[in-house]
Amino acid sequence: MSALVACPRSSDQTAPAPSLSFDTRRAAGTAALSPRHPPARSRPDDEGPVLITGGAGFIGCNLADHLLARGRRVRIFDNLSRAGVERNLDWLRFRHGDRVDFRLGDIRDPHAVENAVRDCGPIFHLAARMPGNAGSSDPEEDFDINARGTIHLLDAVRRSSFRHPLVYASTSKVYGSLEDVSLGVDGARYKPMDPGLGHGFDEDRPVCFQAPCACSQAAAEQYVLHYARGFGLPAVALRLSCVYGPRQWGEEDHGWIAHFLRQTLSGLSVTLFGDGRQVRDALHVEDLVAALLLALENIDRISGRTFNLGGGPERTTSLLELMELLRGLNGEPPSVIFAPWRAADQRYYVSDIRRFGSVAGWTPRVALPAG
Repeated sequence: MSALVACPRSSDQTAPAPSLSFDTRRAAGTAALSPRHPPARSRPDDEGPVLITGGAGFIGCNLADHLLARGRRVRIFDNLSRAGVERNLDWLRFRHGDRVDFRLGDIRDPHAVENAVRDCGPIFHLAARMPGNAGSSDPEEDFDINARGTIHLLDAVRRSSFRHPLVYASTSKVYGSLEDVSLGVDGARYKPMDPGLGHGFDEDRPVCFQAPCACSQAAAEQYVLHYARGFGLPAVALRLSCVYGPRQWGEEDHGWIAHFLRQTLSGLSVTLFGDGRQVRDALHVEDLVAALLLALENIDRISGRTFNLGGGPERTTSLLELMELLRGLNGEPPSVIFAPWRAADQRYYVSDIRRFGSVAGWTPRVALPAG
């Protein structure tokens, strides 16, 4: 678990422009349940549908499709507020028919959440208000959806008669803008001057809240860890970096690889904020789905912990490098418009994924050009 500390000070950093089975024994190392909340009964994995909150979204529908294709029952809980997700739900229904159990509801409604949890099996908590730039959030709505909504879900799980393993999707935005990291320029990208960052940022990196949405997601993450340790819920938090892949309705602030692809294929210009040398690690959704299932499979060994998940140092790109990669779509790179830097934008972020890989036997497989 990362320490909650003040953001590090800025320095001069830039140059110019598998299986779903799980052990139902209680996770080792978690605190005993309060006498007011006696241990829930264990249940076989196949007795309840897999619940995916935010299941009509990009990650959720890919996870649901994988599970449904392998004969699992899936319950999708979603308010369908995000653009394009109705198409994802229609796609799932077309492929899997009435085996898709859709529950229209909002994570902010505790009664709807409790009804969704009733008689379900494992839970993947993906419902969230996504972080954009620091000035684009509504702090109250961010908190209600991300933090309070997560508490609604955790309380519903805690009151249940059964133990529901829970995997929570957090975000690498909890690390803030990383302004203290000294950077140099290597061609079309930034690179850290500290050789110790060759594998990226690990989970010991202090969290730093520079946008309301990231703040609320970090609060939700901490509640997941508290319920795991304090109430014995089998739960883990995964801090996701840049995820991309099919059925992503990307926007400028979120899902930027899909947004750039759509703009390029439509012959439209792409706006790059800053100089375009920003670096991210990109994780294909197929690799993320595999990681989510491995997190569930290993829940009793990793409960109460956080892990960084991304493409890692082998799957990085700068925005300028991505423009060149997109050249192959139309024979020339997209038309680029440069705009001022956005507040709290990370100029370099790469996930150190070794910790999760060592405990779950996971490594990404899809390279960025193929993805």
